[in-house]
Amino acid sequence: MLHITRVNLRPIPESKSFPFSLPLLQNLKEIVFDSPVTLFVGENGSGKSTILEALACAAESIVVGSESTRTDKSLAHARELAKYFKLSWTKRTRRGFFLRAEDFFGYAKRLNEMRSEMESDLQNVEIEYQDRGEFARQQARMSYAHELGDLRRYYGEGLEARSHGESFLALFQSRFVPGGLYLLDEPEAPLSPIRQLALISAIKDMVSQNGQFIIATHSPILMAYPGASILNFDGGRLLPVLFDDLEHVRLMRDFLQDPQAFLQKL
Repeated sequence: MLHITRVNLRPIPESKSFPFSLPLLQNLKEIVFDSPVTLFVGENGSGKSTILEALACAAESIVVGSESTRTDKSLAHARELAKYFKLSWTKRTRRGFFLRAEDFFGYAKRLNEMRSEMESDLQNVEIEYQDRGEFARQQARMSYAHELGDLRRYYGEGLEARSHGESFLALFQSRFVPGGLYLLDEPEAPLSPIRQLALISAIKDMVSQNGQFIIATHSPILMAYPGASILNFDGGRLLPVLFDDLEHVRLMRDFLQDPQAFLQKL
């Protein structure tokens, strides 16, 4: 299902300050979404992550591993750009989230700190209420035990107890809900090729449950998602491109066919 179908941009001010200095913005009038999975591709600095961040701010997405889009200092430039975005919705959704790969590790650390604090509080309850009767003790420990149970149900023994790839996938699987809008910035960063395929499987499952995904990526594996719309940010213009025409894909194919030929030229 398409929740967002189009982004129209009001005229961007001429400015040498970021993000308005991006060449792409001088030519960008609209972004059209015609597939449940849209991939933003292009070299670093082309603007794909900046547009995705501004889209997250305009949509008021929930941010995983960070503050609100309204207060996160690292999104200040995106909030300014988002003022020029007008979103067209088929169905407005508050479900889903925005995730940058670099935010994940701080999120895992905070979850671990929350678990430790709740476990400590639970131990203090046991000590404080040991002479007040079983009923009072059970009532006092109930909220802490419930929250700890939720953490274990969603994340097992903790995201930090797993490899980066395992914990990253666990986060996705625990936070995916039907009917959500998911904005992902380079989610392949901590994932091996096999785990990227597992992510594709999870995305397919959510798409079948009315999810929409907009993903900025460098991964040829994610770029191969069946039926995805691919938008290329290179060259200062936003243009649709076919998978087989992507420079990333051609380079990867050529390299894998004869890696030594490439390495000898370095």
